[in-house]
Amino acid sequence: MNTRMRRAAFAVAAGAMAVSLAACGSAKESGDKAESSSSGAKGDNIKVGLLLPENKTARYEKFDRPLIEKKIKELTNNKATIQYNNARQDASLQAQQVDTMITNKVDVLILDAVDAKAIQNSVQKAKDAGIKVVAYDRLAEGPISAYTSFDNEEVGKTQGEALLTALGSKATKSSKIVMINGSVTDPNAAQFKKGAHSVLDGKVTIAKEYDTKEWSPDNANSEMEAAISAVGAKNIAGVYSANDGMAGGIITALKAAGISVPVTGQDAELAGVQRIVAGTQYMSVYKPYAPEADAAAEMAVALAKGQSLDSVAKDKVSSGSATDVPSVLVPVQSLTKDNINDTVIKDGVYTAADICTSAYKAACDKLGIK
Repeated sequence: MNTRMRRAAFAVAAGAMAVSLAACGSAKESGDKAESSSSGAKGDNIKVGLLLPENKTARYEKFDRPLIEKKIKELTNNKATIQYNNARQDASLQAQQVDTMITNKVDVLILDAVDAKAIQNSVQKAKDAGIKVVAYDRLAEGPISAYTSFDNEEVGKTQGEALLTALGSKATKSSKIVMINGSVTDPNAAQFKKGAHSVLDGKVTIAKEYDTKEWSPDNANSEMEAAISAVGAKNIAGVYSANDGMAGGIITALKAAGISVPVTGQDAELAGVQRIVAGTQYMSVYKPYAPEADAAAEMAVALAKGQSLDSVAKDKVSSGSATDVPSVLVPVQSLTKDNINDTVIKDGVYTAADICTSAYKAACDKLGIK
């Protein structure tokens, strides 16, 4: 073959190779696009399911729901659709609500479980349907994709330490304390209890202890009445109450028996803050809901869009059925009469007018709440 013919043959071969490579490139690009499309990545038009556990505790409807919804809207340029249900402390109803969310094909689910163990099958159903679940406030069992809550053992420690502070010189091994814990269906309650015991055990005597069904103030009231009968009105030095709602029921029972002792709480509910102002409740645990709600919204939107959680979730937690779950744990603070201005008022949770109604105005003035 002469030189001219070899050059022509090379040109033809090179052209054929170029076409082949171009075709391979096109196929690869097509494959990349298909892979990207099948990854589930979405824009702002996502559908988010939000399931909260109950409405006896004021926080869920007053704070958690509106804060989560607001943040989701901000993150999606107001394009996200949010479907909401409250289980009203009914685990069976919540399971039905998860089924409805699956039927409605939400892209992601934010779930605050009524019963963390009972919800496991529902979480599995959601995963099988391609729906990722963000466990909110309570560590739900099952294949959850993310979790946000507060440092729950630290909550219990904060309560226990505050109770010892309130007892002062009366914080001795002979001092009798009544402990009224939260519901056994809520894993947070067990952590609060563990944290409180780590502080109180060996410092005081736990004379009576109850795990209160459904976090019910009425049940807490009955348990406090039973404790008074068993321990004796004059023998109770203080009461550990796991939250503010139950503290209200407990304080009603104490008043009826003519007892005035320190009582703890949690959630900084308005009624709880007002009792702190009045001096009938010693403290509450202030849990700033905005950081928790924002974290849930950020993780849910990222998961719905197929994005990484690395920039949001800096912690890892494990449950009985999941390990190394990307998590955001929010710190807490003890709320007493001395720091109301610097906590719930400063953060805009309540105004002084909200707290200092006519029944509490004189006490507010004395404390300088404004």
